[in-house]
Order: sequence, then structure tokens, then C-alpha cells
Amino acid sequence: LTGQQQEINSIMQRKSAVDEENACLKNEFYNLNRKFKDKSQELKDTEECAQKKEEQNRLVIKNLEEENKGLNICCADLLSDLEKLRKQEAQWKKEKSGNDAKIKNLETDLAETREQIKGLHSICSDLSSQVAVKQEELFQKDFDVIRAK
Repeated sequence: LTGQQQEINSIMQRKSAVDEENACLKNEFYNLNRKFKDKSQELKDTEECAQKKEEQNRLVIKNLEEENKGLNICCADLLSDLEKLRKQEAQWKKEKSGNDAKIKNLETDLAETREQIKGLHSICSDLSSQVAVKQEELFQKDFDVIRAK
């Protein structure tokens, strides 16, 4: 009987140890399960946050692409305007060159005309002097005619 009693005590001690170990394992399982749930929720929250960020990024990209399209159109318009202005500038330079040549020709003509005017003034002065001499001669002849009468 004492042998059986010892065996029962031994089994009871092992059962107690197993129960204790089982309680520790259950407690550890509970803690791990709680950590798993916490980590699962954290993962879910992180995924939701990442999804929201991704959606925001898609929206930002879409807006930037739209803005880029507008800027590309604006650039194309500006390049077109620039090309028109360059053509206009070339035309104006051509016209200016022609006008400069005309001005130079007119200045040359003006200088020649001034020289001609100086010559004509000189001729006019000479003729005025001759007229004065002739008037004096005429006056003298009139005087001579009157005296002769």
C-alpha cells in the first residue's frame, strides 16, 4: 500500500507539475495571442494608413500630371509666340536694314542738294550783283537820255 501511495504521490506531483506547466503555457499562449491580436491590429492600421497614403499619392500624381499637361500647353504656346516674335524680329531687322539704306541714300541726296543750293546761292548772288550793275547802267542811260533831251 505504501508503494502505491508513493506512486500516487509521485503521479500527483507530476500532475501538479504538469498542471503548473500547463497553466504557464496557457498564460504564455494568452499573452502571445494578445500580442498577435495587437500586432494584427497594428498591421491592419498600418495597411489602412499605407492605403490612404497610396490613394493620396495617386491623387497628388494625378493633379501633378494635370498641372504638367497645362504647363506643357503653356510652354508650347510660349514657344509658338517666341517663334512668331523671332520671325517678326527678323522682318523688322530686314525692314530696318532697308530703312537704314534709304536714310543713308537720303542723307547723301540731302548733302548733294545742299551743295547744289550753295552753288545756286552763289549764282543767285552773282546774278543779283549783275542785276545791280545793269540797273545802275540802265539808271545811268536813263539819266543820259533825259540829259540828252
